[in-house]
Amino acid sequence: MKKNIFLTIVLIFSLILAACGTDDASAGKGNGSSVEKKKLKVATEANYAPFVYLDKGEITGFDADFMKAVAKEAGYEIELVNVGWDPLFVEVKDKLSDLGICAITINDEREQTYDFSVPYYLSTNEILVPEGSDIESAADLKSNKVVAVLGGTTGQEAVESVLGKNHKNIKKFDNNNLAILEMISGGADAVVADNAVVEEYAKNNPDKKLVVIKDEEGFEKEYYGIMFPKGSELKKDFDVAVTKVLENGTYAKIYEKWFGAEPDVATLLEQQKK
Repeated sequence: MKKNIFLTIVLIFSLILAACGTDDASAGKGNGSSVEKKKLKVATEANYAPFVYLDKGEITGFDADFMKAVAKEAGYEIELVNVGWDPLFVEVKDKLSDLGICAITINDEREQTYDFSVPYYLSTNEILVPEGSDIESAADLKSNKVVAVLGGTTGQEAVESVLGKNHKNIKKFDNNNLAILEMISGGADAVVADNAVVEEYAKNNPDKKLVVIKDEEGFEKEYYGIMFPKGSELKKDFDVAVTKVLENGTYAKIYEKWFGAEPDVATLLEQQKK
């Protein structure tokens, strides 16, 4: 009898310890997952307002807020790291960072090297010109106009589709601010970049007297995605999280905060089915 009592006590303690162990192992899990989820390193380019930029040393912007919301939904903690535009792609490709975000357009060429989440932003390239410019469309750039762009972007590709690849009148810069300053100083006739970038700059710098030219026929629509190393297991979690953030109203709140307008969520969700 004493032996049986002793075994009973041992069994009770074993069950208690097992329960405690379960609680400890559950710490840090998201959405009921049985696997502990690590803190992720997210590479970005913090010179791309309003998507990502530095404010008093802190990385902020639409993409920064969106990334935090999606990571929270997916059950991950993240660290945004400012590495620059070209290094961003190297960081993700070589798995030095777990993923990347910075208004990155999903296209066939990039999909050969990287995986992308479902689309989260609809964009078109637009033209920024000084007030009084005779440029009114993408076709007008053919009239011996010098165009400044951020190198390695779809902005560059958009201009090359009009002027030709590596055309002598295309000036490439390391960030959009440098491209815009080149135009303001007279070194270029126009800048081509994402719509939100040129619109935000023109709005925030009224003294520069800049005009934004939209040409939906001249430039194709683009969709942004979160970028992962090829074959990343994170893509599945983040695809689900992006869709939930779009559907539950979180995306609309973030979008309205940064752009002062309602997003076309229906088009984004429809694009995800393709």
